[in-house]
Amino acid sequence: MRNVTRSLRGRLLAWLLAATAVLGSLALADTWREARQTANEVSDRVLAGSALAIAERVVVAEDGSLEVDIPYVALEMLTSAAQDRVFYRVDGPPGIFITGYQALPTLPRREGQSTAFDDATFRGEPIRVATLARSASTGISSVPFTVTVAETTMARRQLTRSILLHSALRLALMMSGAALIVWIAVSLSLRPLYRLSSAIAERSPDDLDPIGEHVPSEVEGLVETVNSFMVRLNSALEALRHFTGNASHQLRTPLAVVRTQLALAARAEEAGDLAAAIARADEAVAHAERVLAQLLMMARIDAAARAEGSALTDVDLTGFARSLTADHIPSAAEAGIDLGFEGEGAVLLRGEPLLLAEMLKNLISNAILYAGRGAEVTVRVSEDDAAVCIEVEDNGPGIPPHRRADVLKRFERASSAGLPGSGLGLPIVEEIARLHGGTLTLEDASRGDGLRVVIRLMRERAG
Repeated sequence: MRNVTRSLRGRLLAWLLAATAVLGSLALADTWREARQTANEVSDRVLAGSALAIAERVVVAEDGSLEVDIPYVALEMLTSAAQDRVFYRVDGPPGIFITGYQALPTLPRREGQSTAFDDATFRGEPIRVATLARSASTGISSVPFTVTVAETTMARRQLTRSILLHSALRLALMMSGAALIVWIAVSLSLRPLYRLSSAIAERSPDDLDPIGEHVPSEVEGLVETVNSFMVRLNSALEALRHFTGNASHQLRTPLAVVRTQLALAARAEEAGDLAAAIARADEAVAHAERVLAQLLMMARIDAAARAEGSALTDVDLTGFARSLTADHIPSAAEAGIDLGFEGEGAVLLRGEPLLLAEMLKNLISNAILYAGRGAEVTVRVSEDDAAVCIEVEDNGPGIPPHRRADVLKRFERASSAGLPGSGLGLPIVEEIARLHGGTLTLEDASRGDGLRVVIRLMRERAG
């Protein structure tokens, strides 16, 4: 079951809203603090003005005591739509209460400040208190006094909530606007991806050409990866088509021979004719088996060439080639070939043992097949500072120089004079050599007649 993830648009919106919610919460907390401070400042100015208006009505009586004519307009300054209650008191010299609410708390005078402000509680309600310190002149001396004015905080709290609510509404509008802008911007930005999706969906299954749609830079890496994959897929499909085409072409003849010989065997009246037909059919089956094995090896080599990292190991070519040469001595003796090996000391190469074995088997088998009875075939392994060399030399008829380039092509043979073969032996050898970073050359034998096949592998491939 395919895992379904949220869309890019949804993710961006979720991140935006989450970030905005966090920042908005911090902003609202700061707005709450500033709203309270603003409400206090506004209320404190009114309290200070009311206290000052009362203080200006304090006078010294003839007996030296303080008298005050409370201007109720000063208290009306504090009235509000929130129906806050107002309290006041006037105190003369220390310890002398003049008028007002005697239980109303007063504030101590602070150094350098004529009016003090603070929050307090009166009659079980929170209040804001302002205490103004002044003095009244008698003409000879001055009499200190304080005026304290307070009000409940309903209007203040309403102002704070109003400021906070308006800020929250503005923040909500901002979040909604940002979400809408992101939604539109992402939709417009994703249009190239939608076009890319449509272009791919409209392609035929056989169209593996690179994608040429213009996409944002952030998606170019993805498109390049898809293009690279399509190139590899096209290469694999081409190899598959090539393999099936070659297989059908190369196997058609031996299979036809098998069917013909089986038909002849079915009509044979004598045991000798029956045996001959069966023998020819068996030869055709063996030939088809060899062709199919070599086609599969070519497919394996093509796959290894496309692979970015093959399983390579350190191989001692001297011991490796000596062992394979010894394995072919019985078939060489049966064909009347003198097969030998030359090479001393370990010669290391980093390669794939199975492919290297196939390369050497093809070289030795070709030499045994085409050198002719009575010929000599020598397998050599050597090295120098620059390269590792593998040679297979014979003194048979060889290959004319003008034909050497042709026999390296698939299904091309140097001679078809009744000898079995598919024309894939040397192409397989060349492909394996190239896969291991080497080259294959066909040269004249060192002793005159014959052919020398030289595979040269650069030293940096050695382990």
